[in-house]
Amino acid sequence: MGNRLEGKVAIVTGSGGGIGREHAHLLASEGAKVLVNDLGIRKTPDGVAANAERVAGEINDAGGEAVASSTSATWDGAAEIVQQAVDAFGRLDILINNATAGRNNDIWRFTEEEWDLTVNVNLKGYFAMIKHAAPHLVQQDTSVIVNTSSGSGFGHPSHCAYSAAKEGVIGLTRTAARELGRFGVRCNAIRPRAEGASTAEYAIRTARWTDLMALTMAPRGAASAPAPDTSPEALAPRKIAPLVVWLCTDAARHVTGRTFHISGDIVSRLSEPERELAVYQDDGLTLNALDAYHGRHLTEDLTNDYLLEDRPDLQVFER
Repeated sequence: MGNRLEGKVAIVTGSGGGIGREHAHLLASEGAKVLVNDLGIRKTPDGVAANAERVAGEINDAGGEAVASSTSATWDGAAEIVQQAVDAFGRLDILINNATAGRNNDIWRFTEEEWDLTVNVNLKGYFAMIKHAAPHLVQQDTSVIVNTSSGSGFGHPSHCAYSAAKEGVIGLTRTAARELGRFGVRCNAIRPRAEGASTAEYAIRTARWTDLMALTMAPRGAASAPAPDTSPEALAPRKIAPLVVWLCTDAARHVTGRTFHISGDIVSRLSEPERELAVYQDDGLTLNALDAYHGRHLTEDLTNDYLLEDRPDLQVFER
């Protein structure tokens, strides 16, 4: 047991298994009191449903302090989750938004229900948790929020709602950092890559998009980073937790509003958006000016990588 987070209170949503469970255990091992939240829908590596009660019991048996919550980390359940943590432990210092849900489909087949399910958990739910946690987090001067985004936000065929929600999480993170920073609250985001019990099931569910995903989803991260080991052990969920928990410690008090990509043993700090190139014309741009010069100057180094002209089998539109 360490003491980096001694006396702190943390909520971890979606922590009945997988990555969230690792967060909860490591937070507790560093002295934090943890509310373990999970609906119990996902499968854990041992093939049983994720279970908040079980994870909380594991933490308590190991000498830590934890309580369980099975309330949905959505707009309807966020206030209850936050209040349970405060009632149990008297304060709140750390919020780890890790709950997730999603559906895969072609853009033109996506239903409103599929879209709403995904966005309600991955974006609206994260906002709701922050909204209700903020009044408690600002009472300390070292509070922390860590949001779980995804590499899917860079673009992920079949996962339009999830990618949109997870990229929305980045904007939410930047805004929370700027808005709550004056009260000593920090907010960062991670884009984790890990493999667990659900990986094989996901591969089956998305099999018809496998080639399209491989051809259009370019690797992301620092150009100088070594090629990652993609074996299940190398991408174990436990490899995500150290950075997340470190971001919650005083050692990272200078870090806020930033995004980190984690894949196995490689952690990358991602760049923030910045202007790449600019053009200027007196009295404003016109279509003729864009045709003649400015448009070419803005875009001459760009290519359309997604036509896939050498894959006619992928150019068949199926309703």
